[in-house]
Amino acid sequence: MKEEKKISLILGSHAHVPSGAPECEFEYVYENKMRPFVSNLNRYSNVQSVLHYSGVLLYWVERNHPEFFMLIEDMVSRKQIEILGGGFYEPCFPLIPVHDRIGQIELMTTYLRKHFGKRPQGCWIPGMTWEQHLVTAICACDMSYTFLSQEQFTQAGMKGLEVFTPCISEDQGKLITVFPVSSGIEKDLKEKSFSHVFIEFNKKVESQKNKVCAAAGVIVSIFPENVSSFSDETQDAKWNRFFEEISLSDKIIETILPSKIFKTNKKMNKASFQNSSAAPDYSPRNFLIKYNEINGIYSKMIFTNVLINQLKGDKTRKLNAREELWKAQDSCMFSPGNGHLRADLRKAAYSSLLRAEKLTRDKGKFITSVIQHDFDCDGIKEYLFQDAKINCYIQQKGAGIFELDYLPVEWNYLDCGSNESSRNITFADIILNTDVKTDDLYLSKDNGRMCFNEQYEAITQDKKGKLCFKLPAIGDDVRYGNIEINKCYILKGDHLTVSYLIRNTGSEIEKFQFIPEINLSFAGVGSEIVRFHTTDNGGKDVLLEKSLKSDNLKILDVKNEVQIIFTSEKIFSGSLRQVFNNNFYQTAEILPGFAVTLKSGETWSNEFTLKFSH
Repeated sequence: MKEEKKISLILGSHAHVPSGAPECEFEYVYENKMRPFVSNLNRYSNVQSVLHYSGVLLYWVERNHPEFFMLIEDMVSRKQIEILGGGFYEPCFPLIPVHDRIGQIELMTTYLRKHFGKRPQGCWIPGMTWEQHLVTAICACDMSYTFLSQEQFTQAGMKGLEVFTPCISEDQGKLITVFPVSSGIEKDLKEKSFSHVFIEFNKKVESQKNKVCAAAGVIVSIFPENVSSFSDETQDAKWNRFFEEISLSDKIIETILPSKIFKTNKKMNKASFQNSSAAPDYSPRNFLIKYNEINGIYSKMIFTNVLINQLKGDKTRKLNAREELWKAQDSCMFSPGNGHLRADLRKAAYSSLLRAEKLTRDKGKFITSVIQHDFDCDGIKEYLFQDAKINCYIQQKGAGIFELDYLPVEWNYLDCGSNESSRNITFADIILNTDVKTDDLYLSKDNGRMCFNEQYEAITQDKKGKLCFKLPAIGDDVRYGNIEINKCYILKGDHLTVSYLIRNTGSEIEKFQFIPEINLSFAGVGSEIVRFHTTDNGGKDVLLEKSLKSDNLKILDVKNEVQIIFTSEKIFSGSLRQVFNNNFYQTAEILPGFAVTLKSGETWSNEFTLKFSH
């Protein structure tokens, strides 16, 4: 009697911690995901598995738990496990240039071959975020197979048990094998035992066995993050029981490595997959449109890539700059979840991008410049001040600063998250009713004129570091619509000067509060991270908490050892507050307020400076 063909099980483990995350996050993932899985798998030599741990995570483990590498190396040598390659810094592949895709995969391949003695044959795609042209880059790195979700197989037109069968996919004549990952079985395993789940699944297969691809049979791929457990069960006990159940299910299940299936099964269906991901209704390109702060990192990434491509004659410096760029391409920030809200991850990305930018600059004296460039790819050119110590990027919307880099410490002080309409900017102009208090300010058009949402005209540009804008009066139909704002930026060395000239073009007296909102983003809150002072009449520093009444503000960025001095020609009254989004710190918001009364044709002027020292 012919023996029934067993279900082939590709059992995998995947983990990643983004670059810039705190040490405790790496330790947690190691102790709760990596070590329990691998160490208990090692006890069951008849159970095979495929592992994918990002290069960032492996690099940390190598330095903190070297014994783990010895265990993996031993399991690879006896062919119990297979390690997947991929992008070293777990990038969102569709959003990065082709040479970065190839470079990241090759970096990971070199790392794995060096430490475990074997070149990976398969490639992990973070978030299973797919675009068909990825095939070409993956094949260029000699990768033979990858994984996508069963939902993506369904979208490609496969039905029934076809979603448990690998296929081939093509681009530009290049072919790759794609294995389906069953999120449904992964979900069931969180609540039910392995034996229960696969006994039920086997019944389903038996009822439809005439529909199963004869060549490959039924292949189940799973990368379970968690499996069912008892309330008092440890991670080790849980995974040990899981592998034991797999061993005892050998009559219906056979664990197998994907490379073996790839080599032995030559007849596979062909499929073309839609632009998609494992997350429903997610598109990385739409994600950039929805979240302005992440589009800012993406725009900086594209701009930095251009700078690196222009670097000639120094291959080592170019390679170092490109690897810094790769660190900022982490998929965690470009995909669903809270990654885009985490200031620590965004700060780490900007720091890497600024290190890359510094590497592209010629050694010696840097010439200050102002260039026009569509930095954020919205069809409108922005103005980029670039100096030896400071980058100051200004947009016409609100004529505000949207990126402020202090290069000596590789820090963007305007990675400030987003408000309801766009990224938070500095020198965001607001004209308010006189009865609104800044300490409980609710920004609404009912309170006045939100000038930061309006388009300013660029009227003067000096290549040496001067740029002037004008917000014209728009008439009586808009509240404070007769107010005209002229605004000039001058960047010299380590300080920025911003001057205002506000004119009443109407026929009636105008009374209002003028607030040039300042946003500056630090590593967090608390006196151990950042301190705010003002200087009293006697020249002594006075610690500030919320209320402001002064002509100066001294900010000590403790983490970066940077001092920022904000001064004003006129005394202001206002408030200081910390801004959070879903409990994630975003920015320190400084609201200096000025009471202004202007007769017809009268003007009000003031000048501010921001000075950095390190």
